[in-house]
Amino acid sequence: MTDVAHQPAAVVAVEDSTRRRLTMALAAPLGAVVFSVVAATLMLFIAGSDPFAAYADMFEHASKPETIVSMFNRATPLYISGVAAAIGFKMNLFNIGVEGQYRMAAIFAAYVGGAIALPGFLHIAVIIVVAMLVGAAWSGLAGVLYTHRGVNEVIGTIMLNGVALGLIAWLVRTWQAEGEIPVVGVGTEPIESTGILPTLTWFPELFVDLRGTNELTGVLLIAIAVGVFYHVLLNRTIFGFELQASGANPFAARAGGVPPRRMALTAMLLSGGIAGLVGIAEIMDKGRYNPNFVGGLGFNGIGIALLGRNHPAGIAVGALLWAFLEASSDILQITAAAPKEIIDIMRGVILLTVVIGYEVVHRIRRRDEAARAAARLVEVEA
Repeated sequence: MTDVAHQPAAVVAVEDSTRRRLTMALAAPLGAVVFSVVAATLMLFIAGSDPFAAYADMFEHASKPETIVSMFNRATPLYISGVAAAIGFKMNLFNIGVEGQYRMAAIFAAYVGGAIALPGFLHIAVIIVVAMLVGAAWSGLAGVLYTHRGVNEVIGTIMLNGVALGLIAWLVRTWQAEGEIPVVGVGTEPIESTGILPTLTWFPELFVDLRGTNELTGVLLIAIAVGVFYHVLLNRTIFGFELQASGANPFAARAGGVPPRRMALTAMLLSGGIAGLVGIAEIMDKGRYNPNFVGGLGFNGIGIALLGRNHPAGIAVGALLWAFLEASSDILQITAAAPKEIIDIMRGVILLTVVIGYEVVHRIRRRDEAARAAARLVEVEA
């Protein structure tokens, strides 16, 4: 065994540096979760509920196989939404329009999917491509307004969210009537079975018997592909390097020959293209665009991207945590061990705390970098 005391100073310094970086990376999200649990416990005590009974119900429910499958189903669109928001964050853009982009993409993809009949894989591919193109086009509008008219991307995407909701309400009524569907509230025409992505239920059933209570969505594979694409794009391509450089310091990137307008517009198109995939899981589950289409995935994705610090693995952890809290909200309504609103409070506290924690970590890192630079300067002068 190697004695630490006899290791070279450079090796010890590298290990200490790695350990410190890891500690800094985990400090903010873990601290936020711990603080939210402490805050929720105090609130439950004040409200007269037993926090330990509530936590016991939450973890017992989350340990059931069918609940785990449900959590993965909930986490899948949240993860895609988080990646879409993270691409914007990397370019220092706040794409708050993921909500409208995925809804627009979903209704067009469902409409096209219900209007055509193609062989299995081709049918599914057309639905996915349409969703990505519509999502990219809708976010591209905000990108053009930002790069060519100077409209702040937050204002532009918020306005487009409102336009999207109104346009979708009109499209549902129009397309539903043209499809001669007499029942109000049905949505677009149903997609044939060739356009529905197969489930992955066979995989968990290798280990447990789900008894047909829940199915694992096949869109999970798309989410994994999105995560791999995001990681490779940022860390293995010149475009990813330029994207991060433009977001970190646009003036230095421009001096280095990186066109800021083109990078901003491309980032918005990419973000919207990924956002277009958020609603695919719902389409594949319902087989059409339902008027009561699931909402809030875009806004939740922003929080998850912040929690995961725009890292593909961190976003996955954040999405699973959000899915766990959503599943816990369901069981708390049944057991009445605590008000289900405590889950919303925990999510809010997590987001608030993690933002503050990241700022504290950022300041500590800047202080460390300044100290190392000063120490190196002293060595050079000596």
